[in-house]
Amino acid sequence: MPDIASRPDRGPAIIAADLITLDANLGADKASVITALAERLAGAGRASDAEALAAAALTREAKSATGLPGGLAIPHCRSEAVAVASLGFARLDPKVDFGAPDGPADLVFLIAAPEGAGAEHMKLLSSLARALVRPEFVASLRGAATEAEVIALVEGVLPPPTRPEPEPESQPKSNTVSAAADPAPTERTIVAITACPTGIAHTYMAADALTAAGQRAGVTVRVETQGSSGSTPLPAAAIAAADAVIFATDVGVKGRERFAGKPVVASGVKRAINEPDAMIAEAVRAAADPSTATVEGGGSAPADSGESGTGELGWGTRIRQILLTGVSYMIPFVAAGGLLIALGFLLGGYDISDSAAEIVVNNTLGNLPAGGLTTYLGAVLFQLGSLAFSFLVPALAGYIAFAIADRPGLAPGFTAGAVAVFVGAGFIGGLVGGIIAGFAALWVGRIPLPVWARGLKPVVIIPLLATLIVGALMFLVLGRPLAAITTGLTDWLNGLSGSSAVILGMILGLMMCFDLGGPVNKAAYAFAVAGLAVDNHASLQIMATVMAAGMVPPLAMALSSTLRPQLYSPAERENGKAAWLLGASFITEGAIPFAAADLFRVVPSMMIGGAVTGAIVMATDVTLTAPHGGVFVVFAMDRVLWFFIALAAGTVVGALCVTLAKEVKRPAHLTTSAPATQPAAA
Repeated sequence: MPDIASRPDRGPAIIAADLITLDANLGADKASVITALAERLAGAGRASDAEALAAAALTREAKSATGLPGGLAIPHCRSEAVAVASLGFARLDPKVDFGAPDGPADLVFLIAAPEGAGAEHMKLLSSLARALVRPEFVASLRGAATEAEVIALVEGVLPPPTRPEPEPESQPKSNTVSAAADPAPTERTIVAITACPTGIAHTYMAADALTAAGQRAGVTVRVETQGSSGSTPLPAAAIAAADAVIFATDVGVKGRERFAGKPVVASGVKRAINEPDAMIAEAVRAAADPSTATVEGGGSAPADSGESGTGELGWGTRIRQILLTGVSYMIPFVAAGGLLIALGFLLGGYDISDSAAEIVVNNTLGNLPAGGLTTYLGAVLFQLGSLAFSFLVPALAGYIAFAIADRPGLAPGFTAGAVAVFVGAGFIGGLVGGIIAGFAALWVGRIPLPVWARGLKPVVIIPLLATLIVGALMFLVLGRPLAAITTGLTDWLNGLSGSSAVILGMILGLMMCFDLGGPVNKAAYAFAVAGLAVDNHASLQIMATVMAAGMVPPLAMALSSTLRPQLYSPAERENGKAAWLLGASFITEGAIPFAAADLFRVVPSMMIGGAVTGAIVMATDVTLTAPHGGVFVVFAMDRVLWFFIALAAGTVVGALCVTLAKEVKRPAHLTTSAPATQPAAA
């Protein structure tokens, strides 16, 4: 392994001459640039696997583009392949599009952090990100004549070890206020939270962009960065004195209840970088007239990951996020319970469902039932899975309410889910009950109370009144109609046959492959696992359809990249090897790196393959009792041969479609680089 340059005060240097490329053509798209920079880091001994590093950066890129205004791009990731926190830098000629609103980028930093990087490393990386909002620093990078000048510029913005990070020079202390400092008296004071999924770059760039915009507007801005290098929470006194709040986040805000009663401007983290002045202006307007703004009521949906033209989240986005929060918390109960039930069937047979409870209660390891140890263990696993599975609807309703009203919504939400199960309203009742519980808790939380009673509000008053409201509505008004809808849907599914079943299978297959693990995929999956609680034949068909179709995208991309490797970059070929296992395990997200690099060829091809698989599974009456596991839960399948025929057919069709699409017009980054005529070496 090559020697890694180091600094006595900081350990290994974060950047070195062999990590820098000046005025070079690294390809026509961002995948090529990221791959080239990853190879530089691996060649310098900074990473053990260039393909894995590039794949991690591209996966992050698929979540949100890293291009920034002014010709900048900061692709970044954390990866087990990274040996030491490092920066790869390229000054490009020609420029390459990284998704910035104002055009392509000529300055690109690949920020690579080890998995579980320590706070000191993360502070170094975040310091660079914060420097990129300073025009003079960016101009110096463009004017640097040698690698040594670039290194000096980067080292110049890094903080000394074990000392507090200095504030950016472009933001005077009179208006840039840290979380722990006392604010200077100004006309307005705004507090903000910035957070991105990775917590390396955008979190800190957004913080400094907002602070600089506040300085220009004559407003004190105090920012709490909820990033990877840790954060200093805003003092309660600062929050109480604030006129308005900005949430520039792509993930949920930690401690959101602290801002109850404050007017809020909410957006994705990138908007705070791209339009900080607009967000500050919106916050000032909200402070002047809170009636025109969203008022924080102790919690609501997580901030939108997309950009917003108004700084406020639309109700469509909020409802989608609320429902997905419930589904995401429900899935672990489903996966654990469903797999345990399937294992119970494997050991005890399908008749175990009728006697499991009796066997568990009346027998022990020292007093085995007639079927012996296997039957006893099967009964234990089935009963354990059934108990876990019984939380499906309450967890869904509880965390939908949590997404609306934060922790005060949990108790009424779980209760609403339990009532939905009791009255037979099932999954649909859980959805409706969770929404009602959440908004009831939110409404109760806004009732003005005397000071002496406020301490009781979150632990007694809100749970009591909100539970009473949602319980009464579910029992007295909504229970029977929702139960009738659930029964009607169940009867309709059980009545599906022939062409109607095939059409449903095609629709589910298209949904599973549309966004590769996104909201549409999760909606189809939630529909399937909800049916497992009903446990009828049609529901088991739907579960088999959803799992088989969800396995198609990674398997199809693995097949295509194996048969036609010259159509894929080295990083994509390496991803293709991993995609075999990911697809076999029912991890649809294994196809995301391919879609990120070539969206309009990959996704339609995968949808065609998924529709083929879904149609065949439904047409051939395949059933599945396990909610996850892919080929590893074959014991839980009926008509196993047809399951694999359907999976193989969709995989081949998807692979052929994407291969033909790439053959007709090859991706630009492959036509501008040397052809790869054989797979990358293992």
